[in-house]
Amino acid sequence: MSARTRTRILVAEDDVRQSRVLRMYMEAEGYDVTVVPDGRAAVDAARRLRPDLLVLDVMLPRLDGLDVCRILRAESVVPVLMLTARSDENDLLLGLDLGADDYMTKPYSPRELMARIRTLLRRMERVAPADDGVLRVGPLTVDPLRHQVLDGAGREVPCTRGEFTVLATMAAEPGRVFTRTQLLERTRGWDTAPTERTVDMYVMNLRKKLEPDPRRPAYLVTVHGVGYKLTPGPDAVEDRRVPR
Repeated sequence: MSARTRTRILVAEDDVRQSRVLRMYMEAEGYDVTVVPDGRAAVDAARRLRPDLLVLDVMLPRLDGLDVCRILRAESVVPVLMLTARSDENDLLLGLDLGADDYMTKPYSPRELMARIRTLLRRMERVAPADDGVLRVGPLTVDPLRHQVLDGAGREVPCTRGEFTVLATMAAEPGRVFTRTQLLERTRGWDTAPTERTVDMYVMNLRKKLEPDPRRPAYLVTVHGVGYKLTPGPDAVEDRRVPR
């Protein structure tokens, strides 16, 4: 999260009425809001302003939201909430594959949108690693430099390179849903012929090592039809809904 006093949100939306509504709700919550009407302006503004969060419409002129997400995700970890009039699940999965953190279809409730924004911003506050680079999610500690995982009791949990890569990827952004394809890309090189099934096996093995009850995961949670996310647990349960 930025050290600025006010949280800065960049909104990329070409519908003037919609952008006015978004600005009104966000400013009412004390956010510093910048609105741009097309994809190229969104990329330029994101690079210039370094916002704390980007609300990104998919159907933008000049450069669509999916391309904007692809460009910015290669440069930044800014959380991205995508908005679209499309309801096709393939669009949802493509947006998540490109690095979007959340996804809402139009028409949507502005109140729900604000709740999603608050959740993403809180998540980013938890994501920030300690000065030593160690990632902590609930009772779990993941140290990328030492290639070490500790459970809540401080015991070291042995992990293969592939298992560690999957866990460290999700620990860097707790609560974010990662598709199997995204996790597969991170594990290439650790397995001779990796497939999406390989990712499922890594997750299954990690659950056996980390979960109090691997049959009811509290940390490595399945989002059915999409992929996996790492939560602080232990109150989390299996998420059987595809995020909207």
